Amino acid sequence: MPTYQQLFASNRRWAEGLLRTNPRYFAELDEEQRPDYLYIGCSDSRVPANEIMGLEAGEVFVHRNVGNIVANTDLNAASVIEYAVAHLKVKEIIVCGHYNCGGVRAALQAQDLGILNPWLRNVRDVYRLHRDELNDISDSEARFRRLVELNTLEQCLNVIKTAVVQQSWVANGFPRVHGWVFDIRTGLIKDLEIHFEERLKAIQEIYDLTNIPPFRP
Repeated sequence: MPTYQQLFASNRRWAEGLLRTNPRYFAELDEEQRPDYLYIGCSDSRVPANEIMGLEAGEVFVHRNVGNIVANTDLNAASVIEYAVAHLKVKEIIVCGHYNCGGVRAALQAQDLGILNPWLRNVRDVYRLHRDELNDISDSEARFRRLVELNTLEQCLNVIKTAVVQQSWVANGFPRVHGWVFDIRTGLIKDLEIHFEERLKAIQEIYDLTNIPPFRP
């Protein structure tokens, strides 16, 4: 791993390499971002958002945190979703978990994790909601992997519950919400195949926010 000072030399080589390919690369990048995708993922250093998707800078708007959680009290995540949907007009929202997630594994442990306790309670709540299914899985590693999937699914539902997503879907027919899990051992993405319109319809029995006027500062 390079030292801190070596990062600047690495940055120069990276920039020079891109300019050799396209002398206007950074000038074009500076003009405006028009990503079609919002990616909400885990902060894990082994899961670089645009690289696992094969996308370049400017093609994906990214939000990351421990455990790829979308909590209704998190103004950071809410602001990212609002900006991506209302202003960037993204067409797809992807919540991406990953197997061998340290945050999800920590939530399975009965221990005091300090400031992480209230954050990881979101994952423990997912376990509570799906307790019967998870407790029926005797193999601990298989249970862990399934919790990663279920946590991703529940965070997708939290995205769908937001007013801006519901209102944009009614007005524009986008964005759709997708759930993925990245497998670090293979480098491949698993699509959890969320049926967005069915999930939205089910959620709107209780969380229908389509008739609330959008916030205008």
